Amino acid sequence: MANLDERDRRHDADAVSADFEVPQTESPTRFQRVYWTQEPHLRRLYGLSIILMVASATTGYDGMLVNTSQQIHAWNYFFFPELKDNPTLEDPVLDSKLAILVNMFNIGSIIAFFITPYIADHYGRKRAIVLGCVFMIVGGILTAFCTGYGMYMGGRFLLGFGNSLSQMASPLLLTEICHPQHRGPVTAIYNCLWNAGALLVSCIAWGTASIETDWSWRSITFLQIVPSVVQLVGIWWIPESPRFLVNQDRHEEALHILAKWHAGGDPANATVQFEFREIKETMRLQKEDAAAGPNGTNSSYADFLRTRGNRWRLAIIVSLGVISQYSGNALFSNYMNTIYMGAGVTSQSQKLGISTGKTILDLIVTTAAALNVDRFGRRPLFLISTFGMVGSFACWTVVGAVYEYSGETNTGAGYAQLVFIWIFGIFYDIGFSGLLVAYALEVLPFHLRAKGMMIMNITIQAVLAISNQTNKIAWDRLPHHWTFMLFYTIWDLFELVFVWFFYVETKGPTLEEIARIFDGDAAVAHIDMHQVEKELFHHQHGHSGRGTVEHHEEGAQAEGNHIATGAQGRRRTTMTNYSRPSYSRPRS
Repeated sequence: MANLDERDRRHDADAVSADFEVPQTESPTRFQRVYWTQEPHLRRLYGLSIILMVASATTGYDGMLVNTSQQIHAWNYFFFPELKDNPTLEDPVLDSKLAILVNMFNIGSIIAFFITPYIADHYGRKRAIVLGCVFMIVGGILTAFCTGYGMYMGGRFLLGFGNSLSQMASPLLLTEICHPQHRGPVTAIYNCLWNAGALLVSCIAWGTASIETDWSWRSITFLQIVPSVVQLVGIWWIPESPRFLVNQDRHEEALHILAKWHAGGDPANATVQFEFREIKETMRLQKEDAAAGPNGTNSSYADFLRTRGNRWRLAIIVSLGVISQYSGNALFSNYMNTIYMGAGVTSQSQKLGISTGKTILDLIVTTAAALNVDRFGRRPLFLISTFGMVGSFACWTVVGAVYEYSGETNTGAGYAQLVFIWIFGIFYDIGFSGLLVAYALEVLPFHLRAKGMMIMNITIQAVLAISNQTNKIAWDRLPHHWTFMLFYTIWDLFELVFVWFFYVETKGPTLEEIARIFDGDAAVAHIDMHQVEKELFHHQHGHSGRGTVEHHEEGAQAEGNHIATGAQGRRRTTMTNYSRPSYSRPRS
C-alpha cells in the first residue's frame, strides 16, 4: 500500500508538470510490457491471425496471376490465337482485349466496395470475410475451367467482387483484435503477404510452364481458390472485433474477448480494463459527434468533409491509394512481359526466373520493414520509400534512353534497366507495401474505418483500371519508352512533396488516441491508466479478490462518469505517460 501511495504522489507531481511540457515524438508505453512469445493466449491469437493475413496473399496471388500467365505461351495462344503466328504482334485491338481482361478483376472490386462497409459495420467483420471467400472460390473455379475469353472474364469479375469483401474486412478485424503493443508490426505484416501470394504463383508457374497443354496455366488459375478455402475454414476460430461488439452494445462479449485474448482470461487485468474503458468512451464520443451531424447517429461518407481533421484523413487515404498503384509499379505488376521484351529478355524461362527472384526479394524487404515499423516510425519509412522511388526511376530513365538510342544493341544498358526495376521495388516495399493498409487503419477512427478503407480501396482499383488501360498503350505508342519513364519520375517527385507535408507519425498511441493528432483533445477519451490500476487494486482487496464481467463493467461506467468535463466540453487529462506525438497540420 505504501508503494501505491508513493506512486500517487509521483503521479500528481507529474500531472502538474505534464501540462507545461512540449509534446514529444514518443514516450514510453504505459502498458505492462508483454512478450507474445511467452504468453500462450497471444501465441494462439497471432497464430490464428495468419488466417486473416491469407486475404492479402490471395490478392497477391491474383495480382501476379495474369502477369505470370502472360509469360506462358499456352495462355497467350488460348485467349489470343493471333499470337501463334506472330508472338511480337502489336495490335491495338489485342492491347484493349488484354487491358479489359486485366481490369475485370478491378471492376468487380469497385462494385463490391459499395456494399462492403455496410456488411462489415452492421453484420460484423467475420461475416463479410465469409461472403467474400465464397465469391472467390466460385470465381476461381470459373476461370480455371473456362471455355473462352468471356467465361474467364466473368470468373475474374467474381474474384474481384469477393476479394473486396475479404480484403477490406480482414485487416479491419486484424488491427482491432491485436494487443496494443503489437498492432504496428502485425498490421504491417498483413500487406507483406501480398508478396507471398505473388511468390507462390511465380514459383508454381515456373514449374508448370513446361506443360505443353492448357493446364500449364489452368493449374495456377485453379490453385488461387486454395487461400480462400483456408480462410473460410479457419475464420470460425478467430474472435470478432471487440470494437464492433461495443458499437453494437454487446459489452460483455467485448470484455470477454479482450480478457481471453489479451490477458489469458483475466478481466481484472489493467491493460484489458484500460482498453475496454477507452473503447467504450471513444465510441460514445463518436456517436455523440455523429448525432450532431445531418444523418443522426449514423456515419456517412459526407463526414469526411465535415471537419478539418477528417478532410486531412481523406487526403491521406486517397493519396495512399494513388501512390501505391500509380508510381510506376503497375507496369511491373501487370505488364512485366512487355518490360522484359523492351529490355531484350525474350526467353520464357528467363522471364519467369527473374520474376520469381524479384518476388522473393520483395517479400524479404517488406517483412523486414514491417517488423521494424515501431522502431523507425511510419513517416521516415514513407519518406525513404518515395525518395528512393524517384531516384530509381530517374536512373531507369537514363539507362532506358541509352539502350534505345543504341538501337537496342547495348545489352549492358538493357539489363541495367532490370537492376533499377529491382531497386525501385526495394524502395517501394519499404513504405507502400506493408504500411499501405496499416497506416490507413491507424489514421481512421472506428466509425469511419470501414468507409475510409472502402475509399482507399476504390481509389486503388480505379487507379489500377486507368493504369492498366493506359500503361501498355502509352508504352507502345510514345516515340520512346524512356519518355514514359520520365513521366513517372516527375510524378513520383510530386508524390514525395505530398508525403513530406501531409503524412504524420502515428507510432506510439493506441488506435483511439491517434484521433488527437487530427481532431484535438476533445475527440479523445482520457482514461487514466494509473487510475485504472488503483481502482482494480482497491476492488480486488476490498472484494476478496473476486471479480466478474459485471463488476468490471460497473467500474468502467464509473470511470466514464468520473471524467471531468469543462465548460467547453473539453476533457482534462491526468495521465502521466500519455503518448503525444508531435505533428504539424496541413495548411487550409
